[in-house]
Amino acid sequence: MPLLSLHTPVGDLSVAEADGAIVAVEWGWGRDQDETALLRRAREQLHAYFDTALTEFDLPLAPEGSAYRQSVWRALMAIPYGAVRTYLDIARAAGGSPRSVGGANGANPIPIIIPCHRVIATNGIGGYSGGDGLPTKRTLLALETPAGEHPRWETASRARPREGYRQATLI
Repeated sequence: MPLLSLHTPVGDLSVAEADGAIVAVEWGWGRDQDETALLRRAREQLHAYFDTALTEFDLPLAPEGSAYRQSVWRALMAIPYGAVRTYLDIARAAGGSPRSVGGANGANPIPIIIPCHRVIATNGIGGYSGGDGLPTKRTLLALETPAGEHPRWETASRARPREGYRQATLI
């Protein structure tokens, strides 16, 4: 499977292609590099994205996953650049529950291009399994936040617990 790696602000990424479509974006530098026209195009688009010159990818994608995961990933692709949706929003669009959406997000084989980082919890930023976890998610969301605007996900993370909710403490 052809693979091409690149340096990015969130660490090294490797993009894989099969049968003329992008099938994976993985964290780290791939051992064997094999440039193809599609992988060069993907690298150019990823560099443009990180330079804030590209807001929508134009690449053929073929992520492998169940019908449900495919449904979730299609819903993620509908989230505009600079916007966020909650796990509940995606569950309403794709079916399932917020927890199952989180599972599909964690299994997303093409992160960044299929923007699972744009999904947040109703009361905060939520989780992220790519790169360095939440610092990577924050970097991606901040990159997409227009200059001078306060990120919406930061406001959500300052939400106060519901009345009567007791925070757990470690002893």
